[in-house]
Amino acid sequence: MDKNDYIFGIRPVIEAIEAGKDIDKILVKKDLSGELINELYDLVKEYKILIQRVPLEKINRITRKNHQGVLAILSSVTYSNISNVIPEIYEAGNMPFLVALDGVTDVRNFGAIARTCECAGVDAIVIPERHSVSVSGDAMKTSAGALNYVQVCRERSMVGALNYLKANGCKIVGASGKTKVSYTDVDYSVPTVIVMGAEDKGLEPEVEAVCDELVTIPEYGKINSLNVSVAAGILMYEVVRQRNKK
Repeated sequence: MDKNDYIFGIRPVIEAIEAGKDIDKILVKKDLSGELINELYDLVKEYKILIQRVPLEKINRITRKNHQGVLAILSSVTYSNISNVIPEIYEAGNMPFLVALDGVTDVRNFGAIARTCECAGVDAIVIPERHSVSVSGDAMKTSAGALNYVQVCRERSMVGALNYLKANGCKIVGASGKTKVSYTDVDYSVPTVIVMGAEDKGLEPEVEAVCDELVTIPEYGKINSLNVSVAAGILMYEVVRQRNKK
């Protein structure tokens, strides 16, 4: 991680929050206590910043300078809010097209997906706060700059975000190995959200339950294991194909 991607030390992190810096998350050494750390916790709660209590070794792997057990990882972009993005799309007279990533953690996959999203005209990428990749400097590099153009909405709850999108007229289509419905057999000419699951286990059951449709990509080889970024690209361009045809 580049030194420009983070700020360390309790007071510098507090000052960064108060100055309005876009912070991806804050790492705090487990069992850290004191008046100053309580001030930090109050600010984190007020500004709704993700905080993770971690072993000292995790912070030391990033920097061994005098971090005092606190390190803030800066966001490379300003996250958008899904409740603002959807009205903007409709008001512009456009058909919403979003991609939601449920538990995707690999930066390279995220970057590759973001590149395809930009090329396919996706309006926004939705990710959860926890157990997910975030827009770090590495993600920006891997995306080849695509994350400068595609909005990213980081939501507290993926289920909550998808339910909001459903309530606002979007069809939720999840990629799953538990169905025999081909991805080409679904109508994407309506407002659509493509949901991709984690690299190792796919969609969480509660996320799968929210989906209006579950689709699969037929595989004819021996390993039956499409990379999530490749699978996402196939689904996105089926949306593009159908919409261009109409």
